Amino acid sequence: MLLFDLSHTSHSQARTGVQRVSLELRRALKALPRYLTEVTHDPYAGDWRPLQKWELDALEAAPRTTKRRGSYWPLAAQLRGRMVRWRRGDPASFLASTKPTGFFTPEIFTQRTAHALPRLFKRITGPKIALFHDAISLRLPAMAPANAVARFPTYLAELHDFDGVVALSADSRQSLLDYWEWAGWDNPPEVRVIPAGVDHLTEPTVPVASRGQPNAGVPPLTVLCVGSIEGRKNHLTLLEACEILWRQGETFTLHLIGTLQRLTGAPALTRIQELQQGGRPITYDGWVSDPDLQRAYADCAFTVYPSLMEGFGFPVWESLLHAKPCVCSPQGATGETAAGGGCLTPDVRSARSLAETMQQLLKNTDLRERLTLEARNRLAPRWSDCAQGLVDWSDELSRAKSN
Repeated sequence: MLLFDLSHTSHSQARTGVQRVSLELRRALKALPRYLTEVTHDPYAGDWRPLQKWELDALEAAPRTTKRRGSYWPLAAQLRGRMVRWRRGDPASFLASTKPTGFFTPEIFTQRTAHALPRLFKRITGPKIALFHDAISLRLPAMAPANAVARFPTYLAELHDFDGVVALSADSRQSLLDYWEWAGWDNPPEVRVIPAGVDHLTEPTVPVASRGQPNAGVPPLTVLCVGSIEGRKNHLTLLEACEILWRQGETFTLHLIGTLQRLTGAPALTRIQELQQGGRPITYDGWVSDPDLQRAYADCAFTVYPSLMEGFGFPVWESLLHAKPCVCSPQGATGETAAGGGCLTPDVRSARSLAETMQQLLKNTDLRERLTLEARNRLAPRWSDCAQGLVDWSDELSRAKSN
């Protein structure tokens, strides 16, 4: 029995990139002939336990906008947990009655969950595997929430105690190994790259052949940028690049979609509002539903994703799956995706470089058509392959532990 940790995702209304990965891996793993038990650490019961119906229902709920990213526990669930703990006294019933053969957590687990892991690990005979998303809090601390930056070194130390760590990109893998080497920690667990799937990013009812057609050659064109408004997503540079082009007389509309991360995204929001008040053609929609997002991709000529650092970079793949060229960074995880075609990769830290690349796509129809064809020909990784790769590696680690 493989325990699948959803301690945060099952108690949050948000659907961040981390939680999307957790949900898609859950669906793909449940489709395999492997007994999977979804679990959570219940801080009120002081125990690990299987998810209850209300938590499973939360996993199946449709995405919606929310300002709450933290965990949410209804009062009834809190009281029920405290009652269980009071009646039992010794918080070990679930662990004592099961014999898990493995454990996997796709989440960036909290300190409270981490403190509960050692007791759980003592009950597990098979491999314990964690998913490492990225080292953004370590490499770009000024652009990450302060609480995430403060916890991150401890989190990396906790990952060192697992039997294996999955990374979604080669860049994330190397970041983790480099940190462990710098910290002087010997005998690190193996870190294996298993690419995430991207087949959840498009509506299956929309034929691929029909994508990439609207707004492809009739001015004014629409340039789309999808991604949360936060410091590392680099919207300020994008806005400066657009202002350069507008001053030069280029005619296009910038369409921004993404929830606001207030701690690091406020300067970008202020600049968006200033440009809008100045008459610049900018539309900012915040969070949108999946159907509205599909329409936004259909209506744009190309996308720009100027993020400085990613663990994987789903918006780049999302653009490619809609047969839309994407302008993104040549570095890190986005560079790994861009190398397969359909993208242009300027220095996204430079507004001038970004503006020049955008101008090429605005003016050159042949270039857009070539990149569109490249995008259509990309072979996208699937979640079923990611899940199978995880299971196969877990079996490898299990055999190694038994020898």
